[in-house]
Amino acid sequence: MTKKVVVHQIVGHRFLGVNEQGDKVMIDGDQPATGPRPMELLLMALGACTAYDVVDIMRKKKQPLARYRVEVEGERAETHPKRYTRITVTHIASGPGVTLEALERAVHLSHTKYCSVSATLNAEITTRVVLEPWEGEEGEG
Repeated sequence: MTKKVVVHQIVGHRFLGVNEQGDKVMIDGDQPATGPRPMELLLMALGACTAYDVVDIMRKKKQPLARYRVEVEGERAETHPKRYTRITVTHIASGPGVTLEALERAVHLSHTKYCSVSATLNAEITTRVVLEPWEGEEGEG
């Protein structure tokens, strides 16, 4: 399967990325910025990719997440090409009946088997999992 996107220069270091379906994202390197920088988009892509997997896996385990976010932090090399050398992905979730064991397993499966963005990156990627206490009603979510 082949995917294609087109990146159009708007002005200076401001670009518009367009996928085959016509979805658009502003990519910015100018000041003031009107959109994320390319390296920030890379972190967002990793976060979204693994989140997609974790949501699906937890639903299949019959432990759907009521609240969930992924925080991604990348450390870049000092010299060019200034790639990410280390990335930390923190999964923070809660929900009625959600167990830490199931969440950790879902995160592990995503990062080692399913997330294509993670598999594409040439960086040391570590994960953390935080299960927050569920404060809602049982069955809510």
